Amino acid sequence: MTKHKDNKTEEQILEAAQKVFQAKGMDGARMQEIADKASINKAMLHYYYRSKQLLFEAVFKKAFSLIAPQLNAILNDDSSLEDKIKNFTNNYIGFIMKHPYLPNFIIQELNRNPKFIEKIKNNVAFPNIDKFKLQVQNDVNVGNIKSISAEQLFINILALNIFPFVASPLIKAFTDVNDTDYKSLLEARKNDVADFIINAIKK
Repeated sequence: MTKHKDNKTEEQILEAAQKVFQAKGMDGARMQEIADKASINKAMLHYYYRSKQLLFEAVFKKAFSLIAPQLNAILNDDSSLEDKIKNFTNNYIGFIMKHPYLPNFIIQELNRNPKFIEKIKNNVAFPNIDKFKLQVQNDVNVGNIKSISAEQLFINILALNIFPFVASPLIKAFTDVNDTDYKSLLEARKNDVADFIINAIKK
């Protein structure tokens, strides 16, 4: 009798695997632990995913696909550069506050296997900054903003948005704030970061 994969079971597996991979990384994760957390046996887990690598890739793609299309849409809409910076910052911070595991998870595993990004680029709505680059260059040419490369501006936007999440324990220690106050700081950054970047590039 032919087995059929069930979407609900697969979702249970991916959620369980995400938690284990997040806590222990690719190398520290064990298939048995993932099966236990998903409330299935190991044989069933292997039926859905033949190896830990294939399971990890599925979890990673799902995680990255949550944020990538949103960022891509903002970078390629027809809004002004100023609005684009505001929307990018507001959407990114708001989204990651709901999914705080994502930045560390993605950065940790890309550092472990840098070539894996090639697979991600081919399978999800990977952000494309070509339109953003043209927009920045045009604003520089007409004198709306200071001379800056789109790549440098994009790195600045990413860095200011991502760092508070990947370094939250360090920042909490430096600023001596609890989790509740830190969430308030992050909420305020939706406007503060955008204003900081816009003021930095304005003539």
